[in-house]
Amino acid sequence: MNWSRTFTVMRTDLKQLAQAKDFWMPMAALGLLFFLVVPTILLVMITSVGTVGPLEQIASTLEVLPENSQSQIQGDTPQGRTGYALAVFLFAPVAVVVPLTISTAVGAATIVGERERGTGEFLANSPAGVREIFIGKLIASLIPGYMTTVIGFTLYSLVVNLTVGPEVGGWFFPTAQWWVMILWVLPPFLAICLSLVLRLSAKVKSTAAAQQASGLISLPLIMIAYGQATGALLGAGWVPIVLGAIAWAIALFSLNRGVKSVTRARLLGV
Repeated sequence: MNWSRTFTVMRTDLKQLAQAKDFWMPMAALGLLFFLVVPTILLVMITSVGTVGPLEQIASTLEVLPENSQSQIQGDTPQGRTGYALAVFLFAPVAVVVPLTISTAVGAATIVGERERGTGEFLANSPAGVREIFIGKLIASLIPGYMTTVIGFTLYSLVVNLTVGPEVGGWFFPTAQWWVMILWVLPPFLAICLSLVLRLSAKVKSTAAAQQASGLISLPLIMIAYGQATGALLGAGWVPIVLGAIAWAIALFSLNRGVKSVTRARLLGV
């Protein structure tokens, strides 16, 4: 496998994506909405509310969380405990849902789009092998979603520490569980989803069909990833490690199968 050719395919796709402002601007707005706007409004309201009666009622509902999670909640006031629980547990799955949505949208059109633009023949006759083409397009689809997560995660961390931090004795976010989720649990779920979406993109006849069908594929995976992300934060210390390892095994198997779906005939639309 020639990595130089792989990176050439990746750079070409990313360059085309950067020029498609009608695509990436709504995706950027989606990331800002879920990582910055909604958390900021909610956390500011929780930490600055004047009356503690409603907050005490909300804080009392935290007792339904597992004992392990309850012991992690910091803060001596209802505002602090409620803000901490919301920041660490409630918004956790957003870090999975947003990149999955963005990467799926990119991956759905990455192969069938070549045929629609008339560049499929050029790619099919290029020196790059089908494995190099598949891996290059996979990386090009992963990068936008994961970059959104990194930037959004950084902004979200600042919001959490600036709004909730003073209520719990200082900056505390990201927690160890969040690091495990971002660095260990999220990547394999992205890989699983994209391996399926790229295989689909190689088989359908139009971008519209690829996007519609990819939604049917990604929605169940998003729901599974949502649940696993929550479990990674609420579970015991070893649970997210095991979940991530299982997801990595599935991802590697799925990627190996996905490589076989890209053929030069399909790039030509045959």
